[in-house]
Amino acid sequence: MKPTAALLLFTSLAATSAQAETVAITGGTVHTMGPAGTIEGGTVLLDGGKVAAAGRDVAIPAGARRIDATGKVVTPGLMDSMTRLGLVEVSAVDGSNDARSTEDRFTAALDVVDGINPRSILFPITRIEGVTRAVVAPQPGSSLILGRGAVIHLRTEADDWLVRTPVAMYAVLGEGGAQRAGGVRAAAILELREAFQDALDYGTNRAAFDSGSRRPYALSRLDLEALQPVVKGELPLVALVNRASDVEAALRLARDFHLKLIVAGGREAWMVAGQLVAAEVPVLLDPLANLPDSFETLGSTLEAAARLQKAGVTVAFMTNDAHDVRNLRQAAGNAVSYGMPWDAALAAMTTVPARIWGIADRYGTLEPGKDADVVVWDGDPLELTTWPEHVFIRGTEVPQESRQLELRDRYKDLSPGGLPPAYRH
Repeated sequence: MKPTAALLLFTSLAATSAQAETVAITGGTVHTMGPAGTIEGGTVLLDGGKVAAAGRDVAIPAGARRIDATGKVVTPGLMDSMTRLGLVEVSAVDGSNDARSTEDRFTAALDVVDGINPRSILFPITRIEGVTRAVVAPQPGSSLILGRGAVIHLRTEADDWLVRTPVAMYAVLGEGGAQRAGGVRAAAILELREAFQDALDYGTNRAAFDSGSRRPYALSRLDLEALQPVVKGELPLVALVNRASDVEAALRLARDFHLKLIVAGGREAWMVAGQLVAAEVPVLLDPLANLPDSFETLGSTLEAAARLQKAGVTVAFMTNDAHDVRNLRQAAGNAVSYGMPWDAALAAMTTVPARIWGIADRYGTLEPGKDADVVVWDGDPLELTTWPEHVFIRGTEVPQESRQLELRDRYKDLSPGGLPPAYRH
């Protein structure tokens, strides 16, 4: 049996040297997203998997590989703040879908890391579009609390693809929460309050619980353990909510338990932007989500990102997808066309998620010492016709290969002599 194309692709990638080369990207318009701002005719030097320098007068070591970026745009690699990458291969095939659980015994303790498939063919498809990092999150199953997410980089043939875990706890409220709590939103809030109260009590009386001297809790021991950093304000709680009143309910819950809250979805979050700013709560938004698909999304608008940003809300972009994470920059471009400043849209895929997810010390800007996640674009990265000519993840260039490109090349020549052997007549 001949090896599949996907296996051959992974094997070739895995054989790539783990040692990042020294690369000088010269002459481009460099959006550092850091204190240096935008540098025209700049040079970005990559060495040892890090950004060694970024500026106009950068000394280039002898023997460094040079990439002429004249007339091109250079940015940090993009980051999607909520995806199902590695958890879903074929959405309609249950055996390849590990994004959600229908098991009630363990909810908060569920960790997506144990379900991520780093050999998924969706990683090459995504990263050649300039997305180099992503948050992988659990999806709503049968419980209000969904489990814990992780930050990964997309050169997953490397052993260090896991960047940070856990990065957040996830819960669903609004219509989704009501469906899981007897049909009403108030019951969902009560269930979460009970879970957090139990977690606080367990943290204070763990010894008594272990000896059987404490009252029963609504959650399992593993779930109570997983919630400890959440109720201590150390691990963010990402609340999947859309309706403005549900955002307000999540804000009250976070205030009462001193939680570090992040809103995901937020179709109507712009209506309560002032409260989000006051509470310093960021919003993870899909700028393309503009059609009301239920009563809780009637306030959906293509101007949501611009309205939130103008009000001072911290906004990061997400797709909440597996197959179409590559469309992240299209969504950002759409946000710009509906009023969001260009630099704010790029920041929503670079510096802002770096801060939200606690990795700003190593990612998000082209500054010395940061991980060399760098993309060279042949034009404006927020334009649909633009293509990333070079994509580096931690200083190693990823090949411009994917299963789709292989299929394109295979059937590009449809003449009898050009078809693969099995298709010739």
